[in-house]
Amino acid sequence: QVQLLEAGGGLVQAGGSLRISCAAASHTAKPYILGWFRQAPGKEREFVAGVSWNGADTWYGDFVKGRFTIVRDSAKKSLMYLQMNSLKSEDTAVYYCVADHASSWLTDDYEYWGQGTQVTVSS
Repeated sequence: QVQLLEAGGGLVQAGGSLRISCAAASHTAKPYILGWFRQAPGKEREFVAGVSWNGADTWYGDFVKGRFTIVRDSAKKSLMYLQMNSLKSEDTAVYYCVADHASSWLTDDYEYWGQGTQVTVSS
């Protein structure tokens, strides 16, 4: 069981930056990958980014195109951040932190989900 808590969402102007974070609490010593999904109103859920247990591997959804960076704290592996730059109005969505005991490169079917944090980009 991995519990996830997101923080840092809010309102930002188009072209601006925002960093959202995720704190994980696991009840076992089993490693887990972390990631982000997002869902905008009326749209399907979309994979944003993922990071491996040791932080060495990162992978992104096709739409990211270098604008977002996912980082896992090297000391506290339970902390993870998503730095979002050059934000666009279409980035407006609820962003969900996710975790899974799978190995790297997973882009779907994550087992654990946080409650989500709203990111709103005004144009």
